[in-house]
Amino acid sequence: MLIDALKLPIDETIETEVCIVGAGPAGITLAREFVSTNFRVCLLESGRIDFDQKTQSLYQGKSVENLFGTLDDSRRLQFGGTANCWKIRIGDNQIGVRYVPLDKIDFEKRDWLAYSGWPFDKSHLDPFYERAQVVCKLGDFVYDAEAWQNEHTPQLSFIDNITTGMFQFGPRAVFTHEYREKINHASNITTYLNANLVEIETDETAKKVTRLRVACLSGKEFWVCAKVFILATGGIENARLLLISNKLQKAGLGNENDLVGRFFMDHPLVKCGKLIPSSSDIFQNTALYDLRRVNNIPVMGKLGLTEETMRREQLLNISAILFPIPKPYQLQAVNALKTLLAFMHNSAVRKDSIKHIRNVIAGLDYILPAAYGALIKQEPFLPSLAWGGWSYLRDIERRFSEFEVWHQTEQAPFPDNRVTLTTDRDRLGRQKVKLHWQWHDIDIDTIKRSQDMLKAEFARAGIGELQVERDGELPKLIHPGTHHHMGTTRMHDDPLQGVVDRNCKLHNVSNLFIAGSSVFPTGGFANPTLTIVALAIRLADHVKTVLNQ
Repeated sequence: MLIDALKLPIDETIETEVCIVGAGPAGITLAREFVSTNFRVCLLESGRIDFDQKTQSLYQGKSVENLFGTLDDSRRLQFGGTANCWKIRIGDNQIGVRYVPLDKIDFEKRDWLAYSGWPFDKSHLDPFYERAQVVCKLGDFVYDAEAWQNEHTPQLSFIDNITTGMFQFGPRAVFTHEYREKINHASNITTYLNANLVEIETDETAKKVTRLRVACLSGKEFWVCAKVFILATGGIENARLLLISNKLQKAGLGNENDLVGRFFMDHPLVKCGKLIPSSSDIFQNTALYDLRRVNNIPVMGKLGLTEETMRREQLLNISAILFPIPKPYQLQAVNALKTLLAFMHNSAVRKDSIKHIRNVIAGLDYILPAAYGALIKQEPFLPSLAWGGWSYLRDIERRFSEFEVWHQTEQAPFPDNRVTLTTDRDRLGRQKVKLHWQWHDIDIDTIKRSQDMLKAEFARAGIGELQVERDGELPKLIHPGTHHHMGTTRMHDDPLQGVVDRNCKLHNVSNLFIAGSSVFPTGGFANPTLTIVALAIRLADHVKTVLNQ
């Protein structure tokens, strides 16, 4: 059942066994696992089915040096959560996202990485990863390149240090539409829209949550009482909701050891540079690294360091993605066209318009066929993170001249990267947050040394020359994050080192659990959604056991 909380009576009290806060991929997966169980489930979602700007403004905050903007463009208050923002074209007229599990090394305590180590290893999570593949509508739980290559799509052959792995891609509609219908038809689950958690109330010892105070933007408030409560609102909001629930614990619920909000991580997006191929044949031999369908599963190859190399060189995890690009003057024409199109939204005459028009005319030999292919055949105008399919194009060795190489990188967990409360308040009177983020030496060193290693291995293998681009002495940062907010309620068996235990239960609070990437102790380079879904399935199993005792 789906109910608009705006229509509830004032001060209504909802009684249930399980209350999930947040209907993004984590909360939806939990609810899906609870369908047809013998207990009632209440799912609270701040947003609506459709996007609402007033509701979205509740996510506004600040970031140091405005590196992450106002924090509301990287998250979504709407049923389906941030899945509504996914925009990768995965074929068959579907929009989706990339999936990959964390690597074995990501779970380990690494001597060279402070605060690393999960309470369990990857083999423990693998069965839940396999179930997550089904939830996300992916292929088999296989990410080795050997399973996806053939004689026409071989791996690049390196002598040492570099290896090829795979991404899989799944449709966003499973979270924005399909599971909404499944949950809506479940007799034991009730979803409330326009329902914003404003306070977590506990007993006098702060050891047990008794009820939640929930509010609508209209000013209406109601209450939810449950046996088990689960926060599933994302890497920033999970921490915020604990911090603002400070009636009994002034530093925030579960924050006795000043850990809530700390250890924020994301996956910085870095431009590595350009790979100048030694032969034009490379464009025919790198289809594995394009977003394409194999046995009807959208996949894409990526490069990374071998685990042996990471251990020997004491480096963080990192990936490298290849995108073919046209000749420099043609790429300049594409960028000029983008600039001119942006001018259409501004009536002011630009001094440099003539220059951009000349650049477009000079590059019409690329723009015209590319535009035709994009409009008529749904081909990529310019390959990017959101648009693959370039390996299917005709005469690709004439269409492209080099590759652009980008990194999605692991960020080390440091306590000074954190979410804190400000004195500003949102429409519901809740304190807003400020995100503190900076690179540390190990982050920078990993990227630079990995790039040097990649450059050397491309040359040794005879593939081509990698021209690394830097911003002075620093890597060329495209953005400090890719909307992958992690670590702010980190998992550790020791309450002095983590906010939740291995079962994702808040230390010293008997019935409050946290789902999502905020519990990650480290985040590797991998897009977090597959691990989020796997952990949500694992948590659902645990909650079922707790309630059936």
